Amino acid sequence: MDSRRQQKIGMLMKEEFSSLLNKDYKVLFGKGLISVTNVKVTSDLSIARFYLSIFNVEDKEETLKRFRELTAEFRGKLGGKLRHQLRKIPEFEFYIDETLDYVFHMEQVLKDLKKE
Repeated sequence: MDSRRQQKIGMLMKEEFSSLLNKDYKVLFGKGLISVTNVKVTSDLSIARFYLSIFNVEDKEETLKRFRELTAEFRGKLGGKLRHQLRKIPEFEFYIDETLDYVFHMEQVLKDLKKE
């Protein structure tokens, strides 16, 4: 269970990073729709794990690799926005959130069962 501080920092980072992606990096990923579904911060506030929902992209792993390559740039820009709220900007880790893919798959399975 995350502490209240971890949750607040996670929500703040999620909002600011989503805004950053929509404004500054929208062109970088073309027609792909990338949204931040969750940000979990470790108890010592040293690592922020970003969970990304990636749609309309052929290779999700390649997109995730691109995010990892841009980690320092993302951290710098986010650090500039959050410098008054956080003493130290955590390290970033990126993961693909496949929750919606799983939901779509389960809906399809249920539809197929219903047809039978």
